[in-house]
Amino acid sequence: MDIQEIVRQVLRELEQKMPLPEEAPVPNNTEDVIYFSEERFKDVENAKNIAMIERAQSITPARIGIGRTGTRMRTGSYLQFLADHAAAQDAVLKDVGEEFLQQIKLPKLETKAQDMKTYLMDLDAGRQLSTQSVEYLRTHGDKGKSVQIIVCDGLSSSAVEANVSDLLPALIQGLKLKNISVAQPFFIQRSRVWVQDEVAKIVDCDLVISLIGERPGLNTDESLSAYMVYRPTEKTVEADRTVISNIHREGLTPVEAGAYLSDVIEQMLLAKCTGVAFARRKNAHM
Repeated sequence: MDIQEIVRQVLRELEQKMPLPEEAPVPNNTEDVIYFSEERFKDVENAKNIAMIERAQSITPARIGIGRTGTRMRTGSYLQFLADHAAAQDAVLKDVGEEFLQQIKLPKLETKAQDMKTYLMDLDAGRQLSTQSVEYLRTHGDKGKSVQIIVCDGLSSSAVEANVSDLLPALIQGLKLKNISVAQPFFIQRSRVWVQDEVAKIVDCDLVISLIGERPGLNTDESLSAYMVYRPTEKTVEADRTVISNIHREGLTPVEAGAYLSDVIEQMLLAKCTGVAFARRKNAHM
């Protein structure tokens, strides 16, 4: 039996142990397409304290208690690792779908990073809007609003597609219920956090919030962060920004994040600051 036949046999055995979800289409050639269950492989044979292992597994998404064969992880765990690694790579390299942007009705702008290679190698290119996007924002952007929301792909397009359709409406609704004016949100392709400084200057808003895809890991490729800064200038640094991270279905859920962010933004507008200055002022009143 050659190595390819061994691999096919192992994959067929894994399929039998993990049946396809009911809604998943059955592929024509099951030897080429394998569907993995979302439940990770967790099994230690002959464990001395299974309760302790299960408790540890319940409080962390880390790959613990997956068992081993000799000095190596089991085939199922290794294949799951490869699948998660591939998902993380896809999250970085693929673009947010045009159909998705049309669905959530977000205009599309771009940075000076014209391709992914430039985006990954040249940080400044992702922090500056393209000439066409600057002109679009000057002509069509909502000026003088309290809050400008921008959606950025960052390092995970998957995070944008998984969270923004629920997060964005919740955030906008929360702000409007507090009588806070909100500019028309838009999407910026191949953008980094600091692009928000240029945006804020053009639209003359009080506070800008960037909903941006986080660097994907092997536990999730769908984690989103929200970076907020009040009236940024040329002297603005990281310490002047406030960030809420781990927004995804297994962390701070998108709808909860929208409500929470609207409350925090209201406080920031009253304090007229973000970042370390806001944290200090908040702690002083506790």
